Amino acid sequence: MTEPSYSFTSFPPGAPRIPDDTVFYAVYPDLPASLPPQEVLSALRSLHLRILSLVSPLCRDYIWQHEPFALSLPSSLDAPCALCRSHPVPHLHGKVRFGDALDDEWLVAALLFAATAAEPSISVRLWDSDGDFLLIEAAFSLPRWLEPDTAANRVFIRGGELHIVPKRIFPDTPSLEDALEAVRSEVVDTRASDKVQTAISRKISGYPEKAMANMHRVRVRVPLPVAQVLKVEPVLIALAVQGFYERDVDSMKYAAKMERFLRSNKGDIEMVRVSVRMSRAMYGQLVQQKFQAPKGYPMPSREEGPVAFMEAELGMKIACGFEMMYHDRKQTGEEGRGSTWETFKKSLEDSGYFSGLLPGSKEYQRIMDSAVEYYKNTSLFARTREIVNAPIRRLDEILFMSYSVEDFNGVELPPNNDDSWMYDGEEELNSAIMERQKELEDYEAEKKQRKQKKSVGHACSSVSNDFNLKDISETMQAFVEKLSSFEGAEVPDNRNSEPVELDADQFMKSMESVFGESSRGGAGSDAELEGHTSSSDLEFDDSEYDGELEELENNNSENNFMQLYSDALNNELNATTLKKSFLQAPQQSNINEGPSTAATSTAANDMDEELTPVDVDFNLVKSLLDSFSSQQGLPGPASNLLGLMGVKVPPDAKNT
Repeated sequence: MTEPSYSFTSFPPGAPRIPDDTVFYAVYPDLPASLPPQEVLSALRSLHLRILSLVSPLCRDYIWQHEPFALSLPSSLDAPCALCRSHPVPHLHGKVRFGDALDDEWLVAALLFAATAAEPSISVRLWDSDGDFLLIEAAFSLPRWLEPDTAANRVFIRGGELHIVPKRIFPDTPSLEDALEAVRSEVVDTRASDKVQTAISRKISGYPEKAMANMHRVRVRVPLPVAQVLKVEPVLIALAVQGFYERDVDSMKYAAKMERFLRSNKGDIEMVRVSVRMSRAMYGQLVQQKFQAPKGYPMPSREEGPVAFMEAELGMKIACGFEMMYHDRKQTGEEGRGSTWETFKKSLEDSGYFSGLLPGSKEYQRIMDSAVEYYKNTSLFARTREIVNAPIRRLDEILFMSYSVEDFNGVELPPNNDDSWMYDGEEELNSAIMERQKELEDYEAEKKQRKQKKSVGHACSSVSNDFNLKDISETMQAFVEKLSSFEGAEVPDNRNSEPVELDADQFMKSMESVFGESSRGGAGSDAELEGHTSSSDLEFDDSEYDGELEELENNNSENNFMQLYSDALNNELNATTLKKSFLQAPQQSNINEGPSTAATSTAANDMDEELTPVDVDFNLVKSLLDSFSSQQGLPGPASNLLGLMGVKVPPDAKNT
């Protein structure tokens, strides 16, 4: 599903470009429309504290891939929200960049479901770069009208359940205000179906425990300043891994010098062993990349063993990640040349601010310097600098503390976790694929069943609910079994028909005039019958049926001949497409078949599949009703025949 489309024309320039692997959320409390702005702000702050106090214990020890779960108030209650990309509605919002750790995204979803269950008076929107990703998880259970183009402002979380604003209420895309009013209403039923609720619950069940299970602990050998940071703020490992994994040529220059994290306060290079806890995604990002240690970085020799070298290599990558992240953020905060500046600069270019100027010229540089000065005086730059410099200030505080090697010597370290999951994930992947395949097969089977019912329902659409279709089959069977005269079929007794009188002499004269002298002799001789049979349209190959005909003559059995005749007819019809125009009766399988008869039964099943009997009653009723429906209420053969049998069919509901 794609991201809901909104108009971006009303949003202020300079909004930062947010990475694609980011989940967004907005919390809308039930507040009266006439509430003064100060009371609205007070209610939002109170709600902010309640939600954080609720979800913080659930993820206190969790290491987020890039940034932790957080909530904040919008910058203005009257202006459009640049993060939510919506018109001004009182709310709290936030975002979490999950990167390669999908557990972060589903943990956010689980936290918000828990928050709405504890706070029934709030509604939550949750989406990412793919749009309403909750709908993707429940794709096989959604209403058929719900598509990416029709899902905007329709999907909410409320009361611990998923709500979908129905199309019958808003045929077109509803506004955010109207959608929230519908979700809050006790009259409109917006709760998603039980199948959708089950699909979502199955995905988020087990969180946050499931996310905690994806943590990985490993021993590393790092410089003393890095060990101090990991001891005081273990969550900062995420920034170190991000700095290492997303490094570029400029940041590599800082890693080559290692001015901040290689030497301690005394100026000496001191290395210690510590145990680090990180997500599996972080561990994979560190292990799977080759990286040469900077010049002057102390690395053990290969003779010390593979374990010692692996601990030192992993620690070196973490230390270089801290170094690159520290200087990158520090420079970004001082110069303001981050993503927010690039977005601001692009808005100036689009508005023609640099029109007619050659990049690199004096006039271009003068205009650029003026733009930079103006940007540094904006509130956007101040907020961005505050966010970017926050980890830098925290690192400086930690490294300013008093610490020494003795704080880490003699400390018993927990053992490394098994990392076989990184190499033996094929079974888990296959299990996930098979689960999805089963969901798809169940969906296709249900879809096929609905299609068959729809086909039958189309034929029966002209029949009211209180009309019994079995009456048609039974009446037709009784009609066929009735005797008929030379004047045609006899109508049912309830049609008050006159009795038919047969003149036998006149009937025999009529037959003689048609068949000639051959009919005067009565039944005729066997030779005459044989001669008449050989001239029929259905001819048999003598070489193929000599044995069967001889057996017929010896046994004088009419049943055997009819069986052979039926088989020959079936074989002829089997080569045509006629059989595909009829629905066949279900074939019973032999569940007691043993392995010794598997090959024989397979060949027999291939033949039986071609000769499966036709469901005569069903095809009869379906054909009659199809013909009756095609008449569209006008006289025709189907209505005449049904009327002749005394069956009155109600008018077609589609034409009334």
